[in-house]
Amino acid sequence: MNDASENSLTIEPLAPAGPPRPRRRRPAAPLDPRRSPGDLAADRQPESPPGEPPAGAGHAASIAGGVAVLRAALRNVPAGPGVYRMLDRKGDALYVGKARNLKSRIQNYTHPAGLSNRLRRMVSETTLLEIVVTATEAEALLLECNLIKRLMPRYNVLLRDDKSFPFIHLTAGHDFPQLTKYRGARDKSGAYFGPFASAGAVNRTLITLQKAFLLRSCSDNVFANRTRPCLLFQIKRCSAPCVGRIGNDAYAALLDQAKGFLAGRSHDVQQRLASEMERASEALDFEAAALIRDRIRALSLVQGHQDIHVGGIVDADVIAAYQAGGQTCVQVFFFRGGQNWGNRAYFPRHDRQLGVEEVMTAFVGQFYDNKPKPPLVLLSHRLVEQELVEEALSLGGGRVQLGVPQRGDKKRLIDRVILTAREALGRRLAESASQRQLLDGVAKAFSLDGPLTRIEVYDNSHIQGSNPVGAMIVAGPDGLMKNAYRKFNIRSLDRETTLAAPQGGDGGKPLRGHGEGEVGGRASVKGAQAGHSGAPQSGEPGIHIPKTGVHGFLALGSAAPRNKGGAERVSDAGGDDYAMMREVFRRRFYRALKEDPERERGMWPDLVLIDGGQGQLTQARAIFAELGIEDVPVVAIAKGPDRNAGRERFFLPGRPAFSLEPRDPVLYFLQRLRDEAHRFAIGAHRTRRERAIRGSPLDEIPGIGARRKQALLHHFGSARSVARAGIAEIERVAGISKAVAKKVYDHFHTDG
Repeated sequence: MNDASENSLTIEPLAPAGPPRPRRRRPAAPLDPRRSPGDLAADRQPESPPGEPPAGAGHAASIAGGVAVLRAALRNVPAGPGVYRMLDRKGDALYVGKARNLKSRIQNYTHPAGLSNRLRRMVSETTLLEIVVTATEAEALLLECNLIKRLMPRYNVLLRDDKSFPFIHLTAGHDFPQLTKYRGARDKSGAYFGPFASAGAVNRTLITLQKAFLLRSCSDNVFANRTRPCLLFQIKRCSAPCVGRIGNDAYAALLDQAKGFLAGRSHDVQQRLASEMERASEALDFEAAALIRDRIRALSLVQGHQDIHVGGIVDADVIAAYQAGGQTCVQVFFFRGGQNWGNRAYFPRHDRQLGVEEVMTAFVGQFYDNKPKPPLVLLSHRLVEQELVEEALSLGGGRVQLGVPQRGDKKRLIDRVILTAREALGRRLAESASQRQLLDGVAKAFSLDGPLTRIEVYDNSHIQGSNPVGAMIVAGPDGLMKNAYRKFNIRSLDRETTLAAPQGGDGGKPLRGHGEGEVGGRASVKGAQAGHSGAPQSGEPGIHIPKTGVHGFLALGSAAPRNKGGAERVSDAGGDDYAMMREVFRRRFYRALKEDPERERGMWPDLVLIDGGQGQLTQARAIFAELGIEDVPVVAIAKGPDRNAGRERFFLPGRPAFSLEPRDPVLYFLQRLRDEAHRFAIGAHRTRRERAIRGSPLDEIPGIGARRKQALLHHFGSARSVARAGIAEIERVAGISKAVAKKVYDHFHTDG
């Protein structure tokens, strides 16, 4: 070990550790509805070991230890700009900050008398200090924002936002470019318009653009294989370039009009369309005139939805914050091309003592860390060091201007956005209070100790075992925690029978034993052995599964055959639902054991809900027993007879299956959680299935990129036709050499 006085800027080597072992969870303290999650995290104090004074008695000693670490580090800290990180005894980041003068800033932390209670707690937990020297303070600010989002330090203001914004993408490299929704890195060629606040805003705009400009939205594969117009042509939302109903020049004119509208020149576009409509009327081409009239109406409709609009704002973001109850709501409105493209509310986690200006400063830096920046950002409050933030945002791109309007239309716009933030925060506070009551009701219904702060709900989806996906959703005191959702692409299906089966059993036997004796339960299974994790334990009701065949549901949420009481019936077709459940639980909780064995990072649930019956529950319990997890409650929720909502049955340990009253708010809450998991699982499955369908055998051929693939499909019409073609015929395709033609031919005609 290196002595802190020698070098406290390097992380000390940790002692070798064996396999992670779970630690029994301590009951959580009751939640205070007036406290934010950031405050609860900031107020956590380690328990004192037996026989030692309580933590409060040694607080001064803890402060002294942290101050000693910082003073030792000061010997090696330069006086220039940079970023510093305070780390705890486990090497986790407590705080990330930037400074114009690192030495002076660290020196401030060595005088506890001048620090707030929050900072004193932070210093007392500090065991190591790391610094990164930068060339300028602006670079330090950018690095600070990046590190905060990546490391999630406990004492920083945290913007919990892991979603990218959707854009509208006009593809390039095609005679008839495609108009589509796009989310992700903008590394594909073409024109991008956005960002939009939500997928709904993009979808509404896309429908309007289809009606107004008749641009295609189908994929290149579909486009190449069409032989007659699709339904969108019939309902006047596409010009059918796939079958030659419009020429290149006419389509290019529509494309220019669409670009002009998206760039903010909507008035010019409408005037041009009005002139075209008049000319068509004068030429007695009333059908064409009616079509143009409908296009003008579509453009007017999308403009009529702009409920917040200010003249003079072309490309800008409007950011306003409202603070109440120790929490802050930040609203962001997006204006592009003079149009309002929606808004989104954010609730950053922060200490109650921080003012709105400090929260806004941290928010702006983290928000634009990985998002495109407009030339103008209007703010409701002046930022701390606003000029520095403006300089940092302008690095690596065009100049960004930050403004705080004081009068006129822009001030009225800011006031409107503040009101929107105030209403959103009021709804959130009210929902949080209701959510806490529901969580308490769930704990009471299932006889659980302590308040629930994290519920995980699991489901999976597949069709006859194809493209299987597992899904996990998370709910807490603030509602659904969508940034914690996870999907699991099932990597392998274990086709071996994992539950004990009677001799001579035949396929299709129902599960028996529901509602008798001890079923379901906490993951405190004893005696499970590797390779037989799904076997029923002694004293449990018998579960009969056929030895051969594949068991499981035909598809999640489908009308799978069931017995009376909601018991799942095993089918010899489809995917192995139990194997999927085992893989999901093994991957999820092995990672939790590996990354958070001490259960201090919020990765562990207080309750696990499974959509299914006793069979799924047994699998989950067996995996927990295999991993040595004994204190995470598991409950299965199965629909009752005829799969009617309101007659759900719950399976817990030590008691028969039971139902809640049909009008119980807790039952409705649990139904919503199950349905949300079902929705998320099906959505993930559809995405995976569509990705597989969109795939082409040509994608598997080395040396066949997008352009050659497109040329082959244009020439032959389909991959199947390419497979039937000879080398000479393939070679006649533009851009395909003899060597490439042979490679394509060999791919389809060589065994193995």
